[in-house]
Amino acid sequence: MFMFVKEILGPNATKIWLTKSGDCILSNNNSRIPEHDLNKILKSIRYNFLYIISEWKVFYGIEEIRFYC
Repeated sequence: MFMFVKEILGPNATKIWLTKSGDCILSNNNSRIPEHDLNKILKSIRYNFLYIISEWKVFYGIEEIRFYC
């Protein structure tokens, strides 16, 4: 899950889930990112999915990621 906020973490974080199929799902937009900007963020996440997953594995020192959907 990725969070896009003005502050680091918190109850007003916009939450986005990565899916097994290489897509992403907006869980909520609590930080009220304007729709135009949010669409750019989602597009960027989809485009960079494999890179994000690769960096996630390196950062957490894991070989496999489990997805909920």
